[in-house]
Amino acid sequence: MDRLSTLQLLIRIVELGSFTRAAQEGGLGQPAVSKQVAALEARLGVRLLERTSRGLKPTAAGLDLYHSAVRLIADLEETESRIRSGSSGPAGLVRVATPPALGRMYIIPRLPDFVAQFPAIAVEFSVAQRTVDLVQEGIDVALRVGPLKTSNLIARRIGSMEMLTVATEGYLAARGVPHHPHHLDGHSLIAGHTGGAIHDWQFRNEGAALTVTPAGALRSDDGEDLRAAVLAGLGILHGPSALLRADVDAGRVVQVLEQFTPEAVPINLVSTGGRKMAQRVRVFMDFLAATFATDPGLASR
Repeated sequence: MDRLSTLQLLIRIVELGSFTRAAQEGGLGQPAVSKQVAALEARLGVRLLERTSRGLKPTAAGLDLYHSAVRLIADLEETESRIRSGSSGPAGLVRVATPPALGRMYIIPRLPDFVAQFPAIAVEFSVAQRTVDLVQEGIDVALRVGPLKTSNLIARRIGSMEMLTVATEGYLAARGVPHHPHHLDGHSLIAGHTGGAIHDWQFRNEGAALTVTPAGALRSDDGEDLRAAVLAGLGILHGPSALLRADVDAGRVVQVLEQFTPEAVPINLVSTGGRKMAQRVRVFMDFLAATFATDPGLASR
């Protein structure tokens, strides 16, 4: 097996966390895969992989080689795509992970301009409320809303988003208008969740944080479900402006507790690449940054 094929194999081992799964995927025997990795480690003089209770994970040297190999393969694939298409610009596939509302409502409607400028680039969306693992799932860039955890990923802030508390006029006429977060007790609160864990609602009260755990007639891990529920008059929803601002502006829902609105949360692009990032990924990230910068509701502040 040549050096490039060995690097491709190492990439899949790291991403799958298993010699066996990488071997099955590549139509190889597990001993052959182990032998190739051992030969690579011997040539470099370092350990690249180590076993843990959860499978295989790269050592520091292995992770360094993994990132370099990913960029190398990405550059090669981009060059091949550009040559095949006869294009002089960036080419290939960009895999992007987005929360549902941001992709559907803000990015996809503006993609025609990007496609017109970069016709040789294809975009693949992975839509999820959860935080995706870029390495394990082969994602080039992900949008993250909220504070970022410490990691080895490269982050680029491109905007911010407010949280709005809303309900229909009909619901408020029947149940009353809350004038303080403490008045939410007794109301039907539409709750978002991830894996069954309810998302708390955060407010600001005279400079101090105030947390409410919602409970009511409906909970969902999908933003469109939550929006549909509040529009149906099922209760009060505390959700992102990206999902709800158009409904507020159109009068379909009414904003309440405005004086307790928490600070806007950051929107970041995260990626594994740095200076050697594939050009197709870089131009798509620039497109996303420009898209958010020109929207008053999402621009950084």
